[in-house]
Amino acid sequence: MSHELTWLLVAIPAVSAAILLLGGKATDAWGHLLGTAAPLASFVCGVLLFFQMQAKPGEERAETVKLFEWFSVGGIKVDVTLLVDQLSILFVLLITGVGSLIHIYSIGYMAGDPRRRRFFAYLNLFIASMLLLVLAADYLVVFVGWEGVGLASYLLIGYYQAKPSAATAAKKAFVVNRVGDMGLSLAVMSMWALFGSSAFTTVNAGAEQLSSTWATLLGLMLLLAACGKSAQVPLQSWLLDAMEGPTPVSALIHAATMVTAGVYLVTRSSAIYEQTDAASTAVVIVGTATVLVGAIIGCAKDDIKKVLAGSTMSQIGYMMLAAGLGPVGYVFAIFHLLMHGFFKADMFLGAGSVMHGMNDDVDMRRYGGLAKYMRVTFVTFAFGYLAILGIPPFSGFFSKDKIIEVAFAENTVVGLCALLGAGITAFYMTRLMMMTFFGEKRWKEDVHPHESPKVMTGPLIILAILSLVGGALYFVGHWIVDWLEPVTGFEEAHPPLSELAMTLIILAVVVAGAAIGVVLYRRDIPSEAPVQVSPVTTFARRDLYGDALNEAVLMRPGQYLTRTLVWLDNRGVDGLVNGLAALFGGLSGRLRRFQTGFVRSYALSMVFGAALVVVALLAVRLS
Repeated sequence: MSHELTWLLVAIPAVSAAILLLGGKATDAWGHLLGTAAPLASFVCGVLLFFQMQAKPGEERAETVKLFEWFSVGGIKVDVTLLVDQLSILFVLLITGVGSLIHIYSIGYMAGDPRRRRFFAYLNLFIASMLLLVLAADYLVVFVGWEGVGLASYLLIGYYQAKPSAATAAKKAFVVNRVGDMGLSLAVMSMWALFGSSAFTTVNAGAEQLSSTWATLLGLMLLLAACGKSAQVPLQSWLLDAMEGPTPVSALIHAATMVTAGVYLVTRSSAIYEQTDAASTAVVIVGTATVLVGAIIGCAKDDIKKVLAGSTMSQIGYMMLAAGLGPVGYVFAIFHLLMHGFFKADMFLGAGSVMHGMNDDVDMRRYGGLAKYMRVTFVTFAFGYLAILGIPPFSGFFSKDKIIEVAFAENTVVGLCALLGAGITAFYMTRLMMMTFFGEKRWKEDVHPHESPKVMTGPLIILAILSLVGGALYFVGHWIVDWLEPVTGFEEAHPPLSELAMTLIILAVVVAGAAIGVVLYRRDIPSEAPVQVSPVTTFARRDLYGDALNEAVLMRPGQYLTRTLVWLDNRGVDGLVNGLAALFGGLSGRLRRFQTGFVRSYALSMVFGAALVVVALLAVRLS
């Protein structure tokens, strides 16, 4: 039965997307219902597979399912094979479970949109592509899902295509991700050159024989790919612009699908990273830098969705940091990824609920005092807020705090950066809460805040509950550790202080950050952002000049290279070809003048020729 369930996981949302895209207006009336039923059906299949795996011993839970032969050329053969193991099934449950809640929420959020059926088709395409990515048993098949996710994100971010800002944001996300995708494509080609295959089993078996140089190169290629999809430094600039899409898209990208792909890729490639300290260290550095970069950006944004986008960047940085630490961190990277999926989806959909009641205004400076007008949204959002801060017993307390402890155990500097990131997170998330739900009302006269319909608040309540109880995966018998250990491996970390001392220190930093946020933002807040601000604030508002850096390092050199190649092509290649053509054309034109077609001209030429021959002979004779 598992074989049928496995391929149905991907097939159901893929077929649904095809029906909605090709069905046209005939599917408008019920397209959103079909689009929502598809991930729900995949979720049911995932749950059944999960319980089947639970009934087996740990070493027998992984199973591969061959669907068909993709292609065979000479000695090269690639099968489309799916791998269901302890790692992939957790991603399946997250993608389909949280994805289904986002679909249900979207029924209400997109109720008045005339293109709603197309929107649900794109969501289904996103789900299908992400499922293929995490279930593939071959890096080449992973690449297909990887590109499918890129296409779906482009379509969804630019869904409001009439808005120039949305079209620009979609193009930016697409281009920046193509930079990262070069890393994965180069890695796959290198695997074929080194191992003769890109299947997980072959690559993992051959990784131990890799030279340190090749292991490092492969690790860095995969890291480049992860930076693109997971918006890690230096390829993070697209993530904040991606907020131009509808809010459910932001929740799907940031919580359940796209940005988690990089963490999955690094964790799945653990056999390679275990052979190279250099590449693993690079992962830790990138993750640590992104923790701080995302947190700093979140402090300076007034757009509620962009604050959450900076938060996502930072939280994914925690996961990358943990994954770079190897067996001591893999489990906690995935654990925090799951918990983040719950509380970040809760907060993004909560932000959408706020926008729904505020005439789609996203500026927190024009909110204030919404707690008493939108009670369900406030309470559920508060659950996500407490979870991301890591306040016990909420889920983030068990996932993020473990990453900070592991970071201190491996490197004090990295641990201090992770701890600082937790404090900054507490500050800017408290700032968001104070500006949105507390204080005096600052909204415009034509705005009348109101609670969202039940089809939107229902998913919020479920996600809020998961944000509260998700930590049970760790504190009840360390289940998450035992479940993932056969795939990711696990080593116990030994922080410099006891677990209780570490917990108290982390909580003290978090409470201090939150307290600063309360003190600074409990007073009256102007409805417009001040123009004159400190250089630090300007630095954060401009996303730490990430766009300027990408422009200087990637875009401008690319433009100059393109212009140079065009000039060489026009003046060099085309000039040589056209010059030779012009030379022979001119010569032939001049030679044609002697071909008049008149017999008398040819006779006269013969006479002159004969005369020249006679003169030449006489000259020779006389000499």
